[in-house]
Amino acid sequence: MSEQKTILVVGTFDTKSDELLYLVERIESQGCVALTMDVSVLGEPKSHVGITKHEVAVAAGSSIAKASESGDENTAMQIMATGAALLTKELYRQGQIDGMVAMGGTMGTDLALDCARALPLGVPKFVISTISFSPLIPPDRLSPDIQMILWAGGLYGLNAICKSSLSQAAGAVTGAVRAVEKPVSTRPLVGMTSLGSSCLSYMKLLKPMLEQRGFDVAVFHATGMGGMAFEALAVQGAFAAVMDFALPELGNWLLGSVVNAGQDRMLSAGRAGVPQLIAPGCVDLVDFAAWQDVPARFAGRPYHAHNRLIASAGLTPDERRAFAREMASRLQQARGPVHVLLPVQGIEEWDKPGQPVHDPEGLAALVDEVRAVIQPPVALTEVDAHINDQAFADAAMRVFDGWLADGTVKAGV
Repeated sequence: MSEQKTILVVGTFDTKSDELLYLVERIESQGCVALTMDVSVLGEPKSHVGITKHEVAVAAGSSIAKASESGDENTAMQIMATGAALLTKELYRQGQIDGMVAMGGTMGTDLALDCARALPLGVPKFVISTISFSPLIPPDRLSPDIQMILWAGGLYGLNAICKSSLSQAAGAVTGAVRAVEKPVSTRPLVGMTSLGSSCLSYMKLLKPMLEQRGFDVAVFHATGMGGMAFEALAVQGAFAAVMDFALPELGNWLLGSVVNAGQDRMLSAGRAGVPQLIAPGCVDLVDFAAWQDVPARFAGRPYHAHNRLIASAGLTPDERRAFAREMASRLQQARGPVHVLLPVQGIEEWDKPGQPVHDPEGLAALVDEVRAVIQPPVALTEVDAHINDQAFADAAMRVFDGWLADGTVKAGV
């Protein structure tokens, strides 16, 4: 057997001791070590724990006494969530854990989401929850690679049904810590965003050209979680450069769609000083669930149902102008070089003549506003082509090759 792996097990060991100890037993039966962390406040654990609730509260700059004296369960658990997340991050930094699993109802899930976000992409993170996959969980609370399983029938006490959930989670996390290949590359990585491969297809042209220059390419699907993963890796300094050409998540966020990547979209790479090539791909659309009625405020607009899960409606000229202003504001905050490419003939496959969201007036409004709001030090190049054309890919590579030549982007091998 390979090197023994350690899994952090997080939960309230006062009220859920039987369930958590069963989870620990299942993990250890698979040859892994379980390190337990108690995040309860009022009661005492029924057995020894590796990290006590007192240590968790102290890590948050507080104490169990202060948490219990708050008189409010939510306030107390937020103290514990802060401490638990900080300890989780530090345990991984020190090499003491290889993954985590947490268990809880709404309170425990709220805390577990913070612990999961404290771990980098590629570290196995599992949550057993009574509200798995629920709309109560906002997308921006989810780690890009989090795994969840419904804690069915297990709110109070062990039984055959909840054992099924707990044992599956134990098997999943133990298997994951053994099998995972963490995202470590021997070549510099270019992060690229896209929306499928039919709506936006430039990656098919760009990926081989970048690989020929010694770079690996990771393409992120800009449907919310993909953008979150992109931003998370940018914060970690994973990218030598980014080609952020699919930006519907920012427009969705501005218009209140749930198909968004959170409020930090288009900020992380800039904060990290990563060179950014930007294009306004798919910013003419707002996305929503295809299995619901079209939201009333989008009724009557050009409409495209991509499949039974996701559909899109066209943005008005004024909404496109507002997007351009927000994009420019975010790019102006960047600490590294930024170059915007503006494909004046179109920004996604469905805006071409004869397609469902063809809107020359809306495209003209976007192009006009981008011209007005993109100002130095952000560079702007207009490309007389559609975003999916070879000419657009060639324009992107000319900028990239210039950055290679002057050392802005470090060459691959």
